[in-house]
Amino acid sequence: MKHFLILFFLSFAFNFVNGQNNKPVKVELIYKNNSWQLIRDGKPYFIKGAGGSSYIDRLKNYGGNSIRTWSLDNAQEVLDEAQKNGITVMLGLWVQCERHGFDYDDEVAVKHQLEAFTESVKKFKDHPALLLWGVGNEMDLQYNNPKVYDAVEDIIKMIHKLDPNHPTATVTAGFHQAVMDEILKRVPDLDIYGVNTYGDLPSTPEKIEKSGWKGPFIVSEFGPTGQWECPKTEWNQPIEETSKEKAKVYMERYQKGILNHLDKCLGSYVFLWGFKQETTSTWYGLFSKTGKESEVLDGMRYLWNGNWPANRAPSLDSVLLDNKKPIQNIYLKYGDKYKAQVFATDPDHDKLKIEWSIYEESTDRKTGGDVEADPTKINGCIKKVSENEILINPPRKEGGYRLFVEVYDDFNHVAYANIPFSVKPLDSTSKQAEKIKLKNYNFDSLNENNDVLKWGK
Repeated sequence: MKHFLILFFLSFAFNFVNGQNNKPVKVELIYKNNSWQLIRDGKPYFIKGAGGSSYIDRLKNYGGNSIRTWSLDNAQEVLDEAQKNGITVMLGLWVQCERHGFDYDDEVAVKHQLEAFTESVKKFKDHPALLLWGVGNEMDLQYNNPKVYDAVEDIIKMIHKLDPNHPTATVTAGFHQAVMDEILKRVPDLDIYGVNTYGDLPSTPEKIEKSGWKGPFIVSEFGPTGQWECPKTEWNQPIEETSKEKAKVYMERYQKGILNHLDKCLGSYVFLWGFKQETTSTWYGLFSKTGKESEVLDGMRYLWNGNWPANRAPSLDSVLLDNKKPIQNIYLKYGDKYKAQVFATDPDHDKLKIEWSIYEESTDRKTGGDVEADPTKINGCIKKVSENEILINPPRKEGGYRLFVEVYDDFNHVAYANIPFSVKPLDSTSKQAEKIKLKNYNFDSLNENNDVLKWGK
């Protein structure tokens, strides 16, 4: 009997740590004094969240309180890790998208999707880290069949039946009145409207207010100016903001689009708490590939807890190529040399290190955050001149490229920028090409594609 009791308590302790067999924490929506509020465990709960499940411990330490997932991948591990760190989860149910080939006229497929979600809701509904259900993400992108929102309504009705303790949300790609009209007509049981919005964040709450939606909303993604809404080069490549520019717009948009609308807005999830390739490797992540933190993240820490970190990230003021800014449409010619400079400072006067790299322009562009392939790195075109200056011999292959620069301190921080440029082909005879060969390059040192030349000695 003694051994049985020991095994029982060990099993109980294991399940407690792993978030199993615990009572759910009740989450409610309250409308009072013309204002919506999220109540968790009897207390007001404003979402200071981040999209992504990396670096959960850092999120808690920096003043965040919730993460968002887009699907049920590794859901048990994510919920358990969140519970261990005292934060909550907006748990995503990945509702299939028409742009990926799903047919909402296929009643059997729609039924199977509902059945799969039913089992998942039963499995995770009582986890104490669960905050709310995210029923789908950006199904309105490139869609034609509004029956997807009939399916969303069926999923929400199922959740309400099985789980009385957690509200539901569905998420659209930006705000569009035509999509909202379908939601109002087809999803009457929806609790919270979620919107992914970037450059339009400051104006989005007013659009929601006028749309006919009477409930609360969350900003389920926000961040830098998106690649679809920013200035472009003459050859139609988007121009990315520097990390300094992003830090500014994140903070301004958070104030205007979230903090100025607390009567309806329940909080937000900043995008992205991690790293990914989307248009470029730096466009959306608040962390570098190696986990370094940017000035953008410093700003989020200030927004969440009112304090700047003890040591702050470097600030990159500008980067020039051929004495031009990215907006000036930089064309380079193979065979010539071009100067690039970066200008950066550090608020703590830390010693800075600078790394440069060139990549082919990404050709694997997707929508809705779908997975993109990494572009090809180009070697052998850069020569260091000074701490903040290099010379570039452009690649010999005609086309679009990006020059990336990253500025590091010794405290796991990074500042970054990139410049798109286009390489023109030689407009010369073979004799001129031979002259370039003798003057500038060591033609015995080609990369594996045989199209990028290393510096000659």
